[in-house]
Amino acid sequence: MMNSSILISRNLCVGYNDKAVMSDINFSLEAGKILAIVGPSGCGKSTLMRVLGGLDEPLSGECELLGIKVTEAQVRQREMTLRRSGFLFQGSALFSSLTLRENVEMPMREFLGVSNLQIRQLAEYKLALVGLAEAMDKLPSEVSGGMAKRAGIARAMALDPEIIFLDEPSAGLDPISSARLDELILKVRESFGTTIVLVSHEVPSILRTADFCVYLDSDTGTMGAYAPPKDFLQPGSHPKASAFFSQIKIS
Repeated sequence: MMNSSILISRNLCVGYNDKAVMSDINFSLEAGKILAIVGPSGCGKSTLMRVLGGLDEPLSGECELLGIKVTEAQVRQREMTLRRSGFLFQGSALFSSLTLRENVEMPMREFLGVSNLQIRQLAEYKLALVGLAEAMDKLPSEVSGGMAKRAGIARAMALDPEIIFLDEPSAGLDPISSARLDELILKVRESFGTTIVLVSHEVPSILRTADFCVYLDSDTGTMGAYAPPKDFLQPGSHPKASAFFSQIKIS
């Protein structure tokens, strides 16, 4: 686990109400990489992502984000770390009564000490980056699911974060919209050097985008493997992860 790692998990155990869902999670991720958290439905992927992002507390173990041990950090230090991160939650979580531009402006108004004109220009720039220059004054209900996901990514990028957490970004999208979203994720990483952590069960999307995968084994309640996704296409080394990636059930 090198000092260049932007995200480190050490013996992490996550769950709800003192009940462990997943334990023995150990890995490190270098800056500028894309990590996919994968596994069967209900195995704790989103729960783990929220702990890694500093939004929830682990049951035990240690998580280090952007060089800060978020499990031990004081409130102020934790808030500053979260400000350097961006989040896209399931369903995009946009405010329905605000336009796409106003949604992107919200974190800027709270944290950036700049003029309203500058905030508007920054929000328009972020939306243009994700291909929504012509839709920025529309409400979330007036755009497609793929456009809403892109707007959610624009809002996650509002404060120029060093790391972005995306929870099921391509869920519910048709194959064309999903492929376009994958292209956007790669563009964000390549253009800004942003580290990206995503939760997904979409194997084609994972193979297109991810540098590494954490596979969560629902049978043992532990991390089953940590490797580049193409390694999981080989059936020998990680049988359950390989079965997940080939969509084959194993006993």
